[in-house]
Amino acid sequence: MYAKITALFFILTGLLMLIGYVVGWYFFGDPIAFVGLALVLAAVINFVSYYYSDALVLRMSKAKITQENENPTLFRVVKSVAQKANIPMPKVGIVDSPQPNAFATGRGPNKAVVCATSSILQALTPDELEAVVGHEIGHVVHRDVLVSSVAATMAGAISYIGQIAIFSMIFGGGGRNRNSGSPLALLAIILVPLGATFVQLGISRNDEYSADEYGAKLTRNPAGLVTALEKISAKVQTRPIATQASKAPSPATSSLWIVNPFRGNSLAEMFSTHPSLPHRVERLRKVGREMNVYVP
Repeated sequence: MYAKITALFFILTGLLMLIGYVVGWYFFGDPIAFVGLALVLAAVINFVSYYYSDALVLRMSKAKITQENENPTLFRVVKSVAQKANIPMPKVGIVDSPQPNAFATGRGPNKAVVCATSSILQALTPDELEAVVGHEIGHVVHRDVLVSSVAATMAGAISYIGQIAIFSMIFGGGGRNRNSGSPLALLAIILVPLGATFVQLGISRNDEYSADEYGAKLTRNPAGLVTALEKISAKVQTRPIATQASKAPSPATSSLWIVNPFRGNSLAEMFSTHPSLPHRVERLRKVGREMNVYVP
């Protein structure tokens, strides 16, 4: 996990420094100063996202912390799976939605929240619900929210700088090195944010595979996770969350859910925050074979 965070930090920091250098050179004739400014901005954003990621995600997802007497079944499942994983009992949150889904947030096992939508108990069997919670506990144990927060904030900063630069080039005319470097600068300003996005999406998809495997092995129920994913995916296709609704979760949380809740139609996997359902099922079947457990 620490190796992944270190590699992620160096890759995205390198991309941030590159776009900062290009923007500083093209617009201001002083690339070094702009690189330093970009790094300070990234550090501030990462600090905030790390220490307050759980509160920010709960607010963006419209989740409310619930008590055991309000949702005893969900509490019982989360407590049971947390005990199997040998971690403290996470807080439990509920998102009011007719679409069954779930996600986890918090920067580690000692500060975690497992959230589910209000309809998940009716949509899934107890075994399927346990498998889904196992997946979310996998994210907690692997500290995936920490990794995704670093990736999201760094990639967001890179994309933001790139967008400002592109609009400035189109509408503002350019900078000190306009005549000598416009094509090269424009190419870098377009490709660097795109590369950062691909890094972020690749990490998100890999985290989903890892959490699937962890949850399947922890609950010894890869078949339950497969059927849960199929049910949730079917609901997403027919009833995606309307992002324009005032009480809807923010699309910025899409990578955290076990299935992207905003996708009404299949997207090209290379641009998706999640692996495709067939790929996830095939991986879980492989896990089942390793465990000598039948997965249909």
